[in-house]
Amino acid sequence: GLAWLCNLLNLPVLIKGLILALYPYLVTGFIHLDGYMDVMDAVKSYRSLERRREILKDSHVGAFAVIGIAVLLLAQFAVMASAKENANIWILVFIPAVSRCCSALAVTVLKPMQTSQYADQKKPKSHITILMIMTVLFTAAGFLFCGRYGFAVLGCLAGYGASLRKAYKSLKGMNGDISGYALSIAELCAVAVYALI
Repeated sequence: GLAWLCNLLNLPVLIKGLILALYPYLVTGFIHLDGYMDVMDAVKSYRSLERRREILKDSHVGAFAVIGIAVLLLAQFAVMASAKENANIWILVFIPAVSRCCSALAVTVLKPMQTSQYADQKKPKSHITILMIMTVLFTAAGFLFCGRYGFAVLGCLAGYGASLRKAYKSLKGMNGDISGYALSIAELCAVAVYALI
């Protein structure tokens, strides 16, 4: 809806790019960026596993988080501003749906860290099936309703998988911060594909 409104108002490309790049973070209260920054600090420290996990839970912001957030926001702005004027904006509905299905699957399937809020939760296997079906349906709908722009959803899946693998392998467990980190990168990958098609 916001992309449609920007087009209707014929906003300058850079203003439209800024609005569309910031909106997902504003509407979620920056919660995913917090996880992204925490994971950037922890993973990029290249310390022992114990120390990386301490850094993950540290409320202070380190240099890697600052660098990482600057790169993420600049990249998000650049790709949103670079999207073609006639690009199919409806794919922007499916990207967050798929990225959040990926997050829900990751916290349901993967072994949580002992300090994670997910450590003591029971995870019914029916949730896994439902989330997988939803992911497939949203991906298929992306292609059905948006044609070649459906590849943006595949970019989302690839970005989520690659970033999740890196963080999970480095921190030896899953938590909400890793979910936010992977989701942020996944959505950037998706809009990059959207802008480049």
